[in-house]
Amino acid sequence: MPTVAVAGHQTVAGVTNIVLDHKRAARMALQHLQNLGHEEIAFLKGQTFSSDSTVRWDAIVEVAEELGVSIRPELTVQIEGTDSTPVIGYPVGKQLLARKKPFTAVFAYNDISAIGAIWAFREAGLRVPEDVSVVGFDDIPGAAFGNPALTTVRQPLLRMGQIAAQTVIERIEERGTYQPEIAIEPEFVIRESSGPAPGKHVPSRVAEVRASAPG
Repeated sequence: MPTVAVAGHQTVAGVTNIVLDHKRAARMALQHLQNLGHEEIAFLKGQTFSSDSTVRWDAIVEVAEELGVSIRPELTVQIEGTDSTPVIGYPVGKQLLARKKPFTAVFAYNDISAIGAIWAFREAGLRVPEDVSVVGFDDIPGAAFGNPALTTVRQPLLRMGQIAAQTVIERIEERGTYQPEIAIEPEFVIRESSGPAPGKHVPSRVAEVRASAPG
């Protein structure tokens, strides 16, 4: 039976897997922070049981090395728990602050942890993005309505579903050739949670991108 998986994480003979290009996603986020002058970047790693954690983190590590971005253990925090609300990110943000290591930006595993971390930062008297920029991942419906609205990597889930359906039809009708994997390009949505690193001047071209960004 023709089978297509969306965001699967195993290679199965005869099954086409529709996946997000995590390396491209990591590059978008890290280059955005670099362009804003951020050098001390903290990272929130996904829960060990989350299906995307390993592939997303591996992509971040690979891209960071290519871009010359340092991933420091003292600025890397593991998300724990199963809460599916921003509450999951609040203790992680507190933990990051408790280490008393300076950072000017955070790249979070997902939007809910990013929003929760922002709560912790603001409670500690930090301003977002003036003191610390925050970038999420997913572009959940609530990301645009946060305070501030969240800069994030958007997973084009509708497009992934459309391509999955089209691929199944082509397999049924025996059109085209079998592809074990189809990587979908992510989108990067710039909102108010990211800004220049403290004391850094933002080139005009970056300001123009922020002004014309979707979302």
